Amino acid sequence: MCGIIGSNKNSFNHKDVLDSIKHRGYDNQSFILNDGAYFGHSRLSIIDLDAEANQPMIFDNIILVFNGEIYNYKTLIKEHNLDVKTASDSEVIIRLYQKYNLEFLNMLEGMFSFCIYDKKKELYFCARDRFGKKPFYYYEEDGSFYFASEIKAILKMLKKLPEFNEEALWQYLAFQSPQGDNTFYKGLKKLPASSFLTYQNDNLTIDSYYNIDNIPIIHTDEKQIITKVDTLLHEAVEKRLVGDVEVATLLSGGLDSSFITALYAQKSKHDVHSFSIGYDEHKHYCELDFAKVASEYIGTIHHEYTISRNDYLDTIDKVLYHLDEPMADSATIPTYILSEHIHNAGIKVCLSGEGSDESFLGYDNYFKMLDYYNNEPKEQKEFKLTKEWEYNNRRLKNKQVYQSSGETFSYAQLQQLSSRKINYPLHPYSSSYQPIQWMTYIDFNIWISEVLMTKVDRMSMAHSVELRAPFLDHKLVEYLLGVKSSIKIGTTNKEILKKVAKPYLPDSIINRQKKGFSSPFIEWLYSGFGIEILKLIQEVNSEIGVFNDNFIIFLYEEGKSGRFKQHLYSIFLFCKWYKKVYM
Repeated sequence: MCGIIGSNKNSFNHKDVLDSIKHRGYDNQSFILNDGAYFGHSRLSIIDLDAEANQPMIFDNIILVFNGEIYNYKTLIKEHNLDVKTASDSEVIIRLYQKYNLEFLNMLEGMFSFCIYDKKKELYFCARDRFGKKPFYYYEEDGSFYFASEIKAILKMLKKLPEFNEEALWQYLAFQSPQGDNTFYKGLKKLPASSFLTYQNDNLTIDSYYNIDNIPIIHTDEKQIITKVDTLLHEAVEKRLVGDVEVATLLSGGLDSSFITALYAQKSKHDVHSFSIGYDEHKHYCELDFAKVASEYIGTIHHEYTISRNDYLDTIDKVLYHLDEPMADSATIPTYILSEHIHNAGIKVCLSGEGSDESFLGYDNYFKMLDYYNNEPKEQKEFKLTKEWEYNNRRLKNKQVYQSSGETFSYAQLQQLSSRKINYPLHPYSSSYQPIQWMTYIDFNIWISEVLMTKVDRMSMAHSVELRAPFLDHKLVEYLLGVKSSIKIGTTNKEILKKVAKPYLPDSIINRQKKGFSSPFIEWLYSGFGIEILKLIQEVNSEIGVFNDNFIIFLYEEGKSGRFKQHLYSIFLFCKWYKKVYM
């Protein structure tokens, strides 16, 4: 796991640019200059710890900078008869390119972003993994091309700060993160998940190499499904143990992380370390007791930590620094703090439970949405700000009711928030999927790739920790999309997974009510900042003038009672970032 940087120009301080992503990997930092081009790499050594695997890697006029892990690299060497000189997964990418040109991305199993520079063709070939686990940003203008794992590195290469991108703001407020290739900086783009980019002769093109929008329903026998899912999960965990360093686990005490930990413990030849985090007040958010039960049952060496209000508030600015732009998942802060503890314990790699809810129907909101899909909409005579009004209105207009787990401001709410009419297309996705498949499909496109994986990558890599998510194995995701809807729904959320997990975990963990990685973020925000929240938002709005001040006051007052709390948090975080960057 690493950080990558590159450009066809090198008129900047090379070391400063590389140092900006040093946190992503302290084991080795290197850069090279090649005919005016620059390639930099900050390495977290996990596979092949020897110096021969350091990057930038050069073989036969091919330069590679690569971030991630290819879990099946040893299999690829054998199956494709690749002639490799090192024991690293990095070189496998070069050899596959030499053998198959651009047509090898679907052979890779893992999480990755990379750039191959072909000297002879003067071609930049860049790619990002299927579900956006690893980031890739780029900027192209007037014959200049820049790319990096994090925005901050590109900003250091540019001669001036890009303008603020207002379109990204409305997308972020709607879905907690900018959508598609957007960022908060005009002209600075992110490569979408499951896409590749080529840049040659000042011509930049982007194409997709993978999608999950055409999976047919073919799995209809429940017993066979349970057996197959069990097999796929074992394989997914096994793949993610690849490497030459110790692997630990995140353990919240919920079904997802507990099941992954249990599977790993079965396979491990040594004691498994597990890590959990909780809170010293507002205990109804804290899951440490459940994590302890799971740890004792599975038999892990368990480490637990607590966060105080001051810990939480003091971390906000650090989180914004590592995010580079606003991203409104409040779980970023506990993830950041927990990752710091994991790093201090000497661990580089952890397994986590992300991605289960989206494939197994784990969120209660999925079933609420199905009620809207399955029942006739009600006529509405007056406008209301509630989500219920919005969902019913979508049904009346024959639109998709569900628009991702991260949806915060509905379009109608954004119109109330905005000081002018918004014409931006906030939701370009379309599919012929029926509701159950659609909910998984849209969450993978918006929530997982743009929010969940951004959180996981930035917060863990801020401390040189790699998080691997077995539930996001693409073979498992595809299989579950093909499961008959009535079997997937069952009688409770995540029914398939609960049946698979029964031999591995106690009923108290399998059947406990889902909490998610929640925190007392709004309680601590108000107790820590109070009226300063409103003052900050109004100060920024006096500069940009995009918000309806009366609606801001309304949201601030509502937030005191825990209503519209995600809405208020999203605006607060944006304003804190905007003031720091642009004012």
